[in-house]
Amino acid sequence: MEIRGRVLSVASECVPLLKTGGLADVVGALPAALAAEGWQMRVLMPAYRSLRGRAEGWAEVFREPDLFGGEGRVLAGEVAGNAMLLLDAPHLYDRDGGPYSGPGGDWTDNAQRFAALSWVAARIAREGLADGWRPDLLHAHDWQGGFAPAYLAYGPPTDVKSVITVHNIAFQGWAPASMLGALRLPYEEFHAEALEYFGGLSSLKAGLVTADAITTVSPTYAAELMRPEFGMGLQGVIAARADRVSGILNGVDTAVWSPEAEERPYALRSLKRKAESRAALCTAFTLDVPGPLAIVVSRLTDQKGIDLIPSVLPDFIAAGGGLAVLGSGDPALEGAMRALEMRFPGRVGVRIGYDEGLSHLMFAGADAVLVPSRFEPCGLTQMYGLRYGTLPVVAAVGGLADTVITANPAGLAAGVATGITFHPTDAAAFGQALRQLLALYADPVQWGQVQRNAMKHPVGWESSAAAYAALYARLAG
Repeated sequence: MEIRGRVLSVASECVPLLKTGGLADVVGALPAALAAEGWQMRVLMPAYRSLRGRAEGWAEVFREPDLFGGEGRVLAGEVAGNAMLLLDAPHLYDRDGGPYSGPGGDWTDNAQRFAALSWVAARIAREGLADGWRPDLLHAHDWQGGFAPAYLAYGPPTDVKSVITVHNIAFQGWAPASMLGALRLPYEEFHAEALEYFGGLSSLKAGLVTADAITTVSPTYAAELMRPEFGMGLQGVIAARADRVSGILNGVDTAVWSPEAEERPYALRSLKRKAESRAALCTAFTLDVPGPLAIVVSRLTDQKGIDLIPSVLPDFIAAGGGLAVLGSGDPALEGAMRALEMRFPGRVGVRIGYDEGLSHLMFAGADAVLVPSRFEPCGLTQMYGLRYGTLPVVAAVGGLADTVITANPAGLAAGVATGITFHPTDAAAFGQALRQLLALYADPVQWGQVQRNAMKHPVGWESSAAAYAALYARLAG
């Protein structure tokens, strides 16, 4: 296919190299999705200690002698079909721990670490790489890439346009105002309409005020971000640039997340083997559940509404339901899930941590997936549920509202329902949603229809890739 343009994608993580959340899935999926639309994408991310070995033999394509306290170089290679650029700067990234924190908490130099990533991205956008590649667009992701559009905007004029995608506005990349000069930002731009943010700096705000376009990962989240209850202090900034904001849904890799590719394969035309996966799931969690078996695959945080589960679960269990939980997070919520497991042996099972293989079994074998989030930019678990005929029970926020058609009388009568939504995100509404799930499960004909609707619902990247391609084309002219 003819190349329509080139895009430099700037992010802190990318599947399959490193993943702490859904951001990595999206960054890893975009290159192939956009390639189908004629856009060539390279992904720039840090060469963390765990990744340095992966870059052995890669070509050096860029060098920065003074990168916030040491030298940095960019190495080019390919991983799983994606063209990757790893920023090798040992003084910033060669350390034990995770990408954002170590044994003692968040790295104290995170501002410099991800400013360095943004600085190099802006320089590549202006100057290109030693192998002759130069982007037409720079696409930054979340606060970690937020300074990249700013460095591009505050430097010499350039024809390269920038996009920033907000995956989760709760993380904003704050730094004290005293670091303005150290982060190579112009003092004259330290005011409320530009870089200043509650007396300090926010790399996310820097990107929002300087990028040529802003995207979020669902249309509903784009609208929510302009309201105080969701904007988390940045609602005014986003509302002021509403004409540059668009919501483009994430997708999932339908080759990886496919019931036909599981150990006990099944498909829309025949769901019989889903029962075998359910039996295997019950064995894995030591469960014996007569009614609907629900799952939670999530970070265990208040944002995800996990604190609501202890209030609503007893009635669900009493009516025949069961629950399998996979995740980690707030120690208090981990303990609450463990307490439910002890209280309802054989009906509740809990695994603290994350296991990709087990998560596939859970989606393949469960009847429903619970996503009671207080806010959810897009969400992927409900899409996995749709793909597997594991009906989503979700709060009607963000991307959850955009992807699940609720099984209310209108949805059922029209034959389009794919799951159950509830609002507001509280125990009363969540409990009613679970009662609705139980009633739907008790009607095999209707349940089967909603399952089939869910599995037919498009959750891949095709339409989203077309939307990104149209945005890129508009910016690149």
